[in-house]
Formats: sequence, structure tokens, C-alpha cells
Amino acid sequence: MTVNEKTDNNFGGASVPASRLVSSLAPPIDASLCVPLLALFGGAALWLVAGSVLALIAAIKFHAPGFLADCPVLTYGRVQPAADDALLYGFCIPAGLGVVLWLFVRLGQLPLRGAMVPVVAANLWHFGVFIGLAAILAGDSTGHAWLEFPRAGSVVMFFAYLLLALWATMNFAGRRERALYPSHWFLVAALFWFPWIYSTANLFLVAWPVRGVVQAIIGWWFANNLVFIWLALVGIGTAFYFLPKYAGRPLQSYYLALYAFWMLILFGTWCGIPQGSPVPAWLPTLSAFAAVMVLVPVLAIAVVMWQTVRGGEKCAGLGGPYCFIRFGLVAFLLSSLMLIAMACPKISLITQFTWFGPAQIQLQLYGFFAMTMFGAIYHLLPGVVGFAWPFPKLARLQFWLSMIGIVLFVVPLAIGGVVQGMKLHDGMVFLGANQAALLWFRISTTGLLLVVLGNLLFALNIFALTAVWKLALAKNIIACVKPALETIPAPASLRGEEEVKA
Repeated sequence: MTVNEKTDNNFGGASVPASRLVSSLAPPIDASLCVPLLALFGGAALWLVAGSVLALIAAIKFHAPGFLADCPVLTYGRVQPAADDALLYGFCIPAGLGVVLWLFVRLGQLPLRGAMVPVVAANLWHFGVFIGLAAILAGDSTGHAWLEFPRAGSVVMFFAYLLLALWATMNFAGRRERALYPSHWFLVAALFWFPWIYSTANLFLVAWPVRGVVQAIIGWWFANNLVFIWLALVGIGTAFYFLPKYAGRPLQSYYLALYAFWMLILFGTWCGIPQGSPVPAWLPTLSAFAAVMVLVPVLAIAVVMWQTVRGGEKCAGLGGPYCFIRFGLVAFLLSSLMLIAMACPKISLITQFTWFGPAQIQLQLYGFFAMTMFGAIYHLLPGVVGFAWPFPKLARLQFWLSMIGIVLFVVPLAIGGVVQGMKLHDGMVFLGANQAALLWFRISTTGLLLVVLGNLLFALNIFALTAVWKLALAKNIIACVKPALETIPAPASLRGEEEVKA
């Protein structure tokens, strides 16, 4: 299968004629990334669908406890962490690593060397995710939020990450274009950030667990650094590359972007300890102060984004990659404001132990990071593979489904959390507070259903594009091998028979 005469500007790279085969469709720099990115993004799409379906099952079970009650593997206590980890480890991290690898190669203007190493690392990562999810559903969870995978899965994933990050760093160090862009700061920091926090948390919580309040502190520290800082570094670094590309002008205020980077690194790592936690009082106070200071880099990122987009070109085509990335940045600003609000003592009295916290996390995961990765993948993958998206209209449909679904998913969940917190603050029992927020939770489940449909469309496009590439590669191989086979002389016995017949 080949592309149309010209690819769509919103869902493809440069225009390519339909008659050209896969070996010559992409430039050498892009073509060197084809197999690694298909391995990373293909597995990520699969885990995205699996995680969103598990999340939908968990949401239904919360207000319909009899749903799949006879299946012990699908109890709420197993399905919900499996859904969260499938989204974070199965989709977000490999998708982010794939975009990082592409940006390093593209900005460095040097083809990827040793493409087989990232392919092996990608498959090892997906295998580790499979082991971890199977263990959670079987009841073998560590019990620590966002760190539920047992040792077997964690070791495989950690080794795979080190392998891929090391290869990306080597290609970054050997780049031909020596100039550093603002995206480089965020992405290089993210590459080193994950192994530090993941190894520390596993050592002190899983391998040789500490005791007492230190265990809870490490758990909060790890969750905040992974869900907020690492995703922010990769997502903002990606957005800072694509925003100028679509706006048609350089990223505005280079120094303001650098200031936002250092402020995010400096203060964002101290957040995450809830108010009223059973720990020394100075820890929640320090965490609240750091959360308030996070407002500074968030505002700086908003200013850079606004100044870059405001004076740029108008991007045609609603639902294209630019729309995904723009929505993702707005979602990042809102989720950051929600995180800052939860750190304020008076607000935390209402929002703690409610659905407001999960709403903030889901906005960070789905609204910010997933949407930003969707936009980046829709932009870069056709140029890497050499074919346009098989279903560009479905890609636009996915944008509207995902955008509407995220709004219906997060906003009612946050409102229900506030209602739930106010009932609890007034002295209502926990069961009554949950029933008061049940209507909002049902609306949120409807939004999650739309998100699942959007994720299915994304996976369909990824798998269809992979099938197109494999089919073209097979045809290319046959076209190269067939002339060589025709030149091979026939055996002597067959030649003798042919002469007799003649």
C-alpha cells in the first residue's frame, strides 16, 4: 500500500510520490529511526488501549460494585493500579523516549547509529511492563503508588531504560549540529532524572525497605518526581520544539525558557507531601512553599508559549498535531495550578482524600502528556516511515473525542471531589460523601469512555501504518531478490529434459 500523491500537511511530512518504495521515501536521518520508533510507539499504543480499558472497568466497578464481581483478577484493588501503571509505564515513558530519540537525531543532524540497540531496549521495556501488569493482576503488587511492579518487571525495565538512554546520550554527544536548543535542556535532564528516582525508590521501598515515616516520604517524593517533573520535562521540551515549527518563528525569550527550566528543577522536586500528613510538620510546610514557587516556572512557560504563538502564522486544519500540542500545554498549566492549590492548607482541608487529587493526576497524564505525545507522533512518524497516515480523518476524530473526553473526565471528577470534601468537612460520613459525588463520577465515566474510543483510533492508525510499512518492505525485498533468482542457471538435469522436449 502506498500513500496518496501528496500527504496531508497536518498528518505527514514532506509530500512524496506514490510510486516510491519504503527504502527511498524517508531521508537517511529519519529512515534510521524507523524500526526503533515503530517498536516504541507500537507497544505504547497497545498499552495505552489496555490501560484505558482497565481504567474504564475500574470506574464502572466503583459505582457498580457487582460489575465483574466474580473475577478475582479484575477486582478494583488490582485493576486501578494496573490501569495507572499501564498508562504511565506502558504508554507515557516509551512514547516520550521515542520522541526524545527523534528530537536528538533531528536536532543533531546525524542519522541514528546502531538502531538495533534501541529496538532491543524497546522490546525489553514492553516485556517488563507485561511482567509487571501480570503480577499486579495476579495480586503480587508492592503496594506503593506508581511503583506497584515487582522486582522482576522493575529490573527488566530499568535495564531497558538505561540501554535506550545511553544510546540516546551517545547520539546526542556525537551530533553534527553542536548548538543547543531549549528542548535539549529539558530532554537531557529527563533522561538522567528517571534512573535516579526509579532506582532510589526501588532500593528503599522494594529491595531493602526502610521503616516508619521515611517510607511514606520516599513514596510521595518518587510519585511527584515521576508524574509531575519527568512528564513535564519531556512534554515541555517536546512542545518547545513544535511550537516554533508551527508558529513559523523562533521560540520567544530564550532566557525566560532557561529560567523556567531551572526553577522547575529547583522547586518542583520538593512538592508532593500532603498537608496534614503524619510526618514532621516542617516537611508539609516545605512542600507547600515549593508548590507555591512552582507557580513561577509555570507562568514563565505560559509567557513563552503565548509570545511564540501570538505573533506566529495561523496553522490551518483543526484537529492536526498543532491542536494536540496546544491543548496539552493548556492542560499542563491547569494541572499545575490544581497541584499548587492542593498544597495550600485551607484548600487541602477540602480536597485531600477526595477525587480532586486523581483529577489533577489524570489531567497531567491524559490532558497534558498524552495529548502532547499524540501531536508529536502524528507529526513525525509519517516522515520516518515514508508513508502518510492510513486514516487521517480518524486522527482528527481522535482529537475531538480525546479533547471532549478529557474535559468530561477531569472537570466532573474535580467538582465531585470538591463536593465530596465539603461533605466530609461538614461531618458527613465517608459513605454519604461518596454518594453525594456519585452523579459527578458517572459523568466522569462517560468522559473516560470517549477517551477510550480516541485511544482506539490512535492505536488503529499506528498499527495500520506499521502494516503498510511492513507490506512495502516485503515488496521491496521481493523486488530485489527476484532478479537475482532469475539469473541463477537451472540444474543440468532440467536443462537436459528441456533439450529433449525441444
